[in-house]
Amino acid sequence: MYKQQRNYENLNKAIFEGVPPYGIPQIQPVQCEVDNWIGFNYARTCDERDIHGVHFFIDDYQFNRVWAQPDSYVPLLSRFQAVCSPDFSTFTDFPKAIQIYNHYRKHWCAAYWQAKGITVIPTISWSDHESYDWCFDGEPVGSMVAISSVGTQLNKEIKQLFLDGYNEMLKRLEPSTIIIYGTVPEGCTGNIIPVKSFQSKWRQEE
Repeated sequence: MYKQQRNYENLNKAIFEGVPPYGIPQIQPVQCEVDNWIGFNYARTCDERDIHGVHFFIDDYQFNRVWAQPDSYVPLLSRFQAVCSPDFSTFTDFPKAIQIYNHYRKHWCAAYWQAKGITVIPTISWSDHESYDWCFDGEPVGSMVAISSVGTQLNKEIKQLFLDGYNEMLKRLEPSTIIIYGTVPEGCTGNIIPVKSFQSKWRQEE
């Protein structure tokens, strides 16, 4: 009888030296060029993987499998120019334990992929001001990074939370280049590369 192997939160595959107090795996800085971007949900059907990068600025259910079955996706992701670390959600209304868990999962996947020779661009995310205590743990200083502005400009309060976190990212990480998926919000500074979101492309083509 087939017995499913337990994954023990992937600790049976790799345990990385973590940043205290939560043991977030440290990932390495990267500088690279990406010609085109696609969401992970289009990775399998992409015919020109060597001129594309993969982002995870999509709903979590569409990429939870990279955590549940990490080895199954290494060969696929290895064929792209670069891959962003998976953007597991850290919404402000999530319990803090879930937010930190999702931050850990993002870093475990990124560190695992880097160990497999994949070029990984750190995806930076935060929720509220309290998240600064852990949301930058394991992120490299002076690296290219990626963020998403989608859904961050809905009202004055959310806009300010986004800009405050953005400026905290600049201060702590000093990124060399910032890939912004979606509209570049007012007040964002630095060496920014804008990437149009799927929604904005769709509206433009109407």
